[in-house]
Amino acid sequence: MKRMSIIFLQAVIVLIGIIALAILIRLPLTEGRAANLDLFSIYLDPFILYGYAASIAFFVALYKAFRLLGYIGQNKVFSSGSVKTLKSIKYCAIVLGVLIVAAGLYVRIFHHKDDDPAGFIAMCIVTTFVSIVVATAAAIFEKILQNAIDMKSENDLTI
Repeated sequence: MKRMSIIFLQAVIVLIGIIALAILIRLPLTEGRAANLDLFSIYLDPFILYGYAASIAFFVALYKAFRLLGYIGQNKVFSSGSVKTLKSIKYCAIVLGVLIVAAGLYVRIFHHKDDDPAGFIAMCIVTTFVSIVVATAAAIFEKILQNAIDMKSENDLTI
């Protein structure tokens, strides 16, 4: 891969992280259950704190994807570091999916009778599906990369 392509992809990952962070900071001030709260009470709301805690897995996965692109740029794709990075991305996607499902179940079970949780449940379904796709893709790439490393090490031993 050309160096400029890798730098572009790393810039996209950084941009995604900045946008996600801006959404996490700005959205509770204007939407949903904290719209009528004061500034201090907004960030003490348990559901908003849960959202921040769940976002840690997302940001860790973004960091690991950034590192994976760094390995690709250094021509270290076929290394144990790349396999570990893909494994971390897979686990982060699984954890994020489970946390989103837990939030969706919480809202579904304990929502106020006057509220309609359909929009939130739909967002949970979509983001859980995305997490499953990312975890599956990372698992497939991890297995392919591990097989390539194993074949390379076998060929190095026979020479």
